[in-house]
Amino acid sequence: MDLTPSGKARELLERLHRFVADEIEPIEPQWHRQMATLDDPWQVLPVIGELKSRAREQGLWNLFLPDAQLGQGLSVLDYAPLAECMGRSFIAPEIFNCNAPDTGNMEVLYHYGSEAQKKRWLGPLLAGEIRSAFFMTEPDVASSDATNMEATAQVEGDEVVLNGRKWWSTGLGHPDCRVGIFMGLTDPEADRHHRHSMVLVPLDAAGVKVERMLTAMNMLDAPYGHGEASFSDVRLPVDHIIAGPGRGFEIAQGRLGPGRIHHCMRLIGLAEHALALACRRSLERTAFGRPLAKLGGNAERIAEARIAIEQARLLVLKAAWSLDHRGIRRSMSEVSQIKVAVPRMAQEVIDLAIQLHGGAGVSNDFPLAAAWTAARSLRLADGPDEVHRGLIARLELAQYRQ
Repeated sequence: MDLTPSGKARELLERLHRFVADEIEPIEPQWHRQMATLDDPWQVLPVIGELKSRAREQGLWNLFLPDAQLGQGLSVLDYAPLAECMGRSFIAPEIFNCNAPDTGNMEVLYHYGSEAQKKRWLGPLLAGEIRSAFFMTEPDVASSDATNMEATAQVEGDEVVLNGRKWWSTGLGHPDCRVGIFMGLTDPEADRHHRHSMVLVPLDAAGVKVERMLTAMNMLDAPYGHGEASFSDVRLPVDHIIAGPGRGFEIAQGRLGPGRIHHCMRLIGLAEHALALACRRSLERTAFGRPLAKLGGNAERIAEARIAIEQARLLVLKAAWSLDHRGIRRSMSEVSQIKVAVPRMAQEVIDLAIQLHGGAGVSNDFPLAAAWTAARSLRLADGPDEVHRGLIARLELAQYRQ
């Protein structure tokens, strides 16, 4: 197992680091301050558009896509360090057109979409002209089981009719969000893995209503946001179904494998940023005549944080290698392992940084409260810890059953 990135990936990573350090990090604190003063935070500040243009000019665009004609043609393993680099910043993923849920939605369209679907939606998404949402989770069922979804996508002649309510639809608040992928029940009599379909739904379609934007730990996560939407007799041409009726679960599994790698590597970048802030704070601040780094076991906690980050990174890179070489079906345990381990690690590292910053750590003067919220939320997103532990245990025990 060789976890060394390719020469192309190393070159891109060097350029990406330089862009983040020179172009993004200097303006990000001001971006946060300006966003906090807006009466309407659901807007894109001009600086984001300017940075996107510069990133695209430099070829730092659609880095996640494995097609060299549309992206950089990187493997999952090659993309992983780039995702970590972008994860140090809240705004970097959008600037490089690599933000969730758009990356996952673009991958769905790339792998499963028809030529007409690609032309209408994938092209503008790849160009960064529009954004998208993913309508899967529902308020009235345990959405950790994708086969539970009750919202319907019924085929009636040459139309598909959507009804139901979805929430925690990330990206719904972005002013450029134009389309969503809706997972709905099509055939309740089919086996549980072939009951659902995924449907492309324009947000301006009749019957689609954004009911509200949700807060995560009292944060709106603007301008991307997580929304609740209702669908009332939304009638769309049947060709809006992706890959055909009954393939929703299959598409969901294919989408979530690489997506979990992306999430986890971005979280590792966030943990690295938090640890850097913690180290600087522990050396700059004194209490009782000594630097914080020499008080209360803080040095040991910093050491443990470094160990935890390194362990987590290696685990994610192994999972990325497995996806590249063995495919999603033979990598289920590895992907579930990182989904449990990395958000938990990041939450603990960020908590250390908050503790070392004292009152400032829980304020908006530093990005730590938002970072902790992101890590805590990801222990639920894409499947809660308990579901992933159950899968890992089931696969482990299967090796020993007679």
